[in-house]
Amino acid sequence: MPDSNLSAFYKGKRVLITGGLGFIGSRLAHSLLEMQAQVTIVDNLLPEGGANRFNVEQIKNQIKVKIADIKDAGSMEGPVREAQLIFNLAGALSHTGSMANPFLDLEANCLAHISFLEVCREHNPEVKIAYSATRSQYGRARYLPVNEVHPMQPTDANGINKMAGEWYHILYFKNYGLKSFSLRLTNTYGPGHQMKSPHQGVINWWIRQLIEGEKIRIYGDGSQIRDLSYVDDAVKALLLGMAREETNGEIYNLGGEALSLKDIAELMIKVYGKGSYELVPYPPETKRVEVGNYVGDYQKIKKAIGWKPEITIEEGFRATFDYYTKNKSHYW
Repeated sequence: MPDSNLSAFYKGKRVLITGGLGFIGSRLAHSLLEMQAQVTIVDNLLPEGGANRFNVEQIKNQIKVKIADIKDAGSMEGPVREAQLIFNLAGALSHTGSMANPFLDLEANCLAHISFLEVCREHNPEVKIAYSATRSQYGRARYLPVNEVHPMQPTDANGINKMAGEWYHILYFKNYGLKSFSLRLTNTYGPGHQMKSPHQGVINWWIRQLIEGEKIRIYGDGSQIRDLSYVDDAVKALLLGMAREETNGEIYNLGGEALSLKDIAELMIKVYGKGSYELVPYPPETKRVEVGNYVGDYQKIKKAIGWKPEITIEEGFRATFDYYTKNKSHYW
C-alpha cells in the first residue's frame, strides 16, 4: 500500500496502543500522529518493563495516556469502546526472567490478554487488533529460514506464553469474528528501547556497552546467526497489516538482514568508530534458553501486503547510536 493510501486510511481513526509507552508502541504512536490519527496509549509502567515516558515527550500533548494494566477489565472498557483499531503490544519480554518467575510471565503474556480480548468481544466486537508475537515461539530452528509452519517448541516460558496469547487472538477471530492478526517479531532494535537490562534485547544492550566504553560481551563463540529488524520496519509492518482486510486471522513472520553475532558486534564498532568485544562462556540460565541460529522467512507477509525490511543494519545502527548519545540520561 503506498504511503499516501496508508495516511488516508489512518487519518481521523481512533487508535488504541497497549504497551504504548514502550519501544515499538511509542514509535508507532509517532507514526500514527504523522498520519493524523487520534491516539490513546495504555501502559502499566512496570519498573521492570520497557515503558519510558520520554518516548512520547515530544507528542505528549497530542495523545491520551492512561496508566493501567490490560488485565484490569474495568480500566480497559472505556479505551476499548472508543477505539476503531487496537495495536496490542503489551507484555513481558525477558526470556530468563520468564524462567525465574513463570507465573508472572503467564499473567502478563497470556491471562491478561484473555481478559483484554473478553473486554473487546463484549464492548467493541467490530474493532480490529494487531498482536505482537515473537520469533522465540519457534525455539531452536530445525531449518533456515524459519517459516510460519515451522514447529513451535519454545525454550522458555516467555515463548510458550506469547504463543498462547497469539493463539487466543486467532481463536477469538475464528469463534467470535473479532478481527485480529499476529506479527512474529525478530530481534527488533533502535531508538526508544529500554537500556537498563540486557534481558530484553541484547542488540541495544551492546550499543549501551559501547557508549559506556565497555567491551561487548558475546556468549559462546559468536558464530550464532540472528536477523535484525529496525524498529521503523516493524512499525511499518504493523501499520500495513492493520490497514488490510486480508490479514484478518493470519500470522506472519517479520525478518531482516542476517549476520553472526561477531559480525554484528564488528559492524557496531565500525559504525560507532571505537570499541571492542570479547567472547565469554554462557551463564547457565542463558545457555538453557539459547536457540542457536535463527533467520525468519518473511515471504508470506511480503506476498500478502508487500512488506519487506527497508532499513539496512548500518543505517539502523547509525540512527540508534545518534539517539542514545544525545538522550542517554533518559534511558540509563
